[in-house]
Amino acid sequence: MTNTESVAMPYSPQDVLILGKLGVEAMVLPSSTRALEIDELFRADRNLRGVVIEGAKGPALLTREQLEFKMSGRLGFGRALNARSEAADMLAADDLVVSAELGMSEAVAAILERPEATRYQDILVLAAGSPRIVPVSEVFEGLSDVFRHASMHDPLTGLPNRRMLEAQATALTRDTDLSRIGILFIDLDDFKGVNDTYGHRAGDAVLAEFAARLSGCVRPEDGIVRLGGDEFAVLLVGVDENEAGTVAGRVLKCMDEPFVVDRFRIDVTATLGLAMAGDVTGEEALSRLDALLRHADGAMLHAKLAGKRRVGRIRRGRAPSSFVRDALIRRRLPRALEDGALTLHYQPLRDLATGVDHGVEALLRWTDVELGPVPPAEFVPVAEHTGEILRIGAWVIDRACAQARSWADAGTPLKIAVNVSPVQLAAGTLDADIMGALELHGIPAGLLEIEITEGTAILDLPGAATQLQQLIDAGLGVVLDDYGTAQASLATLLALPLTRVKIAKNFIDRIDTDPRAAAIVRGLIRTLQSVGIKTTAESVERTTQLAALRDMACDTAQGSLISPPVPSPTSPPLPVAPGDEQTERLNGPFLAAWRAVAHNLRAERIRAVETPARKFPDVVPAESTPVTSTSFLMAVKRNGDGDET
Repeated sequence: MTNTESVAMPYSPQDVLILGKLGVEAMVLPSSTRALEIDELFRADRNLRGVVIEGAKGPALLTREQLEFKMSGRLGFGRALNARSEAADMLAADDLVVSAELGMSEAVAAILERPEATRYQDILVLAAGSPRIVPVSEVFEGLSDVFRHASMHDPLTGLPNRRMLEAQATALTRDTDLSRIGILFIDLDDFKGVNDTYGHRAGDAVLAEFAARLSGCVRPEDGIVRLGGDEFAVLLVGVDENEAGTVAGRVLKCMDEPFVVDRFRIDVTATLGLAMAGDVTGEEALSRLDALLRHADGAMLHAKLAGKRRVGRIRRGRAPSSFVRDALIRRRLPRALEDGALTLHYQPLRDLATGVDHGVEALLRWTDVELGPVPPAEFVPVAEHTGEILRIGAWVIDRACAQARSWADAGTPLKIAVNVSPVQLAAGTLDADIMGALELHGIPAGLLEIEITEGTAILDLPGAATQLQQLIDAGLGVVLDDYGTAQASLATLLALPLTRVKIAKNFIDRIDTDPRAAAIVRGLIRTLQSVGIKTTAESVERTTQLAALRDMACDTAQGSLISPPVPSPTSPPLPVAPGDEQTERLNGPFLAAWRAVAHNLRAERIRAVETPARKFPDVVPAESTPVTSTSFLMAVKRNGDGDET
């Protein structure tokens, strides 16, 4: 598995073993050669399997077995009867002659089609130069080698695959000190865009060319593998950290030259993760190779998040468990949907003018059996990088629409906002996902908003604007989330059609303590409202912040002061406006019932909110703890008899 074995060329099974390499080179005789002369040749050389007879119809195979049958036939008088016969007279009518270019599987198929009496006789292979005589047993053994090679190599690039790496890693590193073994984990940046823009054929060509370049970057003793997709690895043997870094630098450098496919110049970069075996500890449950790959994968992912086109490295002093977690997130995330590990929590949005909670934001949560709760800040960037965000995003839209349908059926329709990644916009499937979910669940478009995450740059603003305008025209709201955290600017506000902008936590945090921050937020609110865009303040935690936002005429707010994100109750409480005593009396027992059930689950009081408006409880019954209608109604009755909520 050295780089001389790993040179990336278009792969075919014949690259492993072809018919032209099997058997032995044949002796060629003219068709006029006497049969007795050939018999003498066989008698003189017991290892001679046959000879090739060159006749008017082309070469044909005369085997020892065929000649002996002719010479011993006719009651033992065959030799005398064939004393004057020529080689052409000895040939069988059904010999098998094939080209050396024929694949092993095709050769086996041709052999099996022969009559049973001659099926296992030697075959004649016409190769460049001299023809070859090939025993059938070697053909079947060759086919087995083809299958073995195919199972150990990548069919596109010809590189060894992970199975080969696992099989050979121990032998390659047996005589090497642990501190001088490393792994480079290589991921091509944004490679999905290459396939989407130029087509998968061009993408395959880039992968094959990259494999060839990679082979030129490493040393003969290093092992290159394609792990799958746009991921590769290099097993570094006998290196220290500086030498490993030099190899990594050559890999990055080899990407400077664009890839040319069908006259297109395609720029592709790579991000690398480096792990040295001496730094990997506390991984007793894994093989050394798996532990190294996991750490290198985690280092690569951190380099991606830091800006791509660089080498990530395990930082000395960082807990190894953090790299284990990074790699586990990457490996387990694709199973999260199938395992039912994803859920939606909901956080209400308070209308600051009326005190009514007119909608909620659906927030994605992932609880994994191995990892436990995984914050969105950890797994969403991974999902965006791998493309898994497309499946997850479509699921979120579908579940939010199902919840909106449920609340509407209960007589309390409520608008739901869902977060959408720029990756979903770039894929061009967002409109179909949303319209399909709305139609499936039979809810009006006005009950759904989409929030575009501001933390990731929108690369194609005109294309995104077109999609968003189509959604607005259909009746949806379009929100720019986390404004002020990273990528968006005033130019973004001008370029994108929006119905609402959410002002990020870093601005809201100081509006009640810092006059400059308050002035900036006040100016931003006025600017947005002057062009018809509503505003929402995020992460409101103090009553003084809420008062300042009311004074600034901010439209809506959300945060832990109003209600933290909670799992979905079966039906939301009725909307309550300040002074609406009748609805407040109805909601009092309802909310108190939820609080009573929550109190049985964990002894924690629900914090009162700043206004008497409808709010969600901050704890609801867990799915694993069923709440019966009897217990719920009893709680309603208890709390409805004069108890204030």
